[in-house]
Amino acid sequence: MPSPSARGAPEFLCSTVSLFGMALDRAFPLIAEAGFDGVEVMVTKDPDTRDPERLLELANDHDLRIEAVHAPFLLVTRKVWGTDPVGKIVRSVELAGRVGAPLVVVHPPYRWQASYRRWLVEGADELVASSGVRIAVENMFPLRIRGRKLASFHARQALEDLERYPHVVLDTSHAAVAGLDPFAAIDRLGERLAHVHLSNNAGRGWDSHLPLDQGVLPIPELVRAIAAGGSARTIALELDLRTHRGDAAALGRELARNRELCRSLLTLGV
Repeated sequence: MPSPSARGAPEFLCSTVSLFGMALDRAFPLIAEAGFDGVEVMVTKDPDTRDPERLLELANDHDLRIEAVHAPFLLVTRKVWGTDPVGKIVRSVELAGRVGAPLVVVHPPYRWQASYRRWLVEGADELVASSGVRIAVENMFPLRIRGRKLASFHARQALEDLERYPHVVLDTSHAAVAGLDPFAAIDRLGERLAHVHLSNNAGRGWDSHLPLDQGVLPIPELVRAIAAGGSARTIALELDLRTHRGDAAALGRELARNRELCRSLLTLGV
């Protein structure tokens, strides 16, 4: 299987977030059967997501490459590998190195995490240099709080702030909620754009992670812009498929359908 750079186009992966809550021994075969060659693993409370030997066993059994590890920054994983964000990243980088993943996805600091904010700008390079694993910061979005307007808890999420990081993950659904122009982000981030979380968005102010052909985002044009930029080596489909929860066949069909949409974009000369 040629590398993404050899093909001259980013590789489409499936994030295990698309099958959130499903055991990996069920998720990996569904991802492989849907036609994906690579996977992004979200570290969760599931011990398998933190076990490099188990991850490699599953990847080898289903002929999948682990191309990215998402550090445990979700609210439901706030205590996985402790609560210190730098500690979480160090453990994720160690895991990525053992499974051969070149990239770790992390969330940006909350406004009150001053030491973590400094570490991302001043200290992360040392870990990247010693491990060979890139650390990429994902764009986030403001939250709507009951009885209040949108509130932003994450620091430095404007486009000019994202440019401070050496490596950035562009999440298209997050961009839609935040009012961030994804085309401007692709253009301005340039070589900093290391990875993309691809999904559509309902355009109603929340993070919906819809299938690619549903929602307000111009996914074909976005994929073309990402491919033309040439810096993002991987695009992971990160979809909310909870409507199919409990129906493995339907989940598999939806993954395969979205994978085929991606394949058709490449065939059309993306």
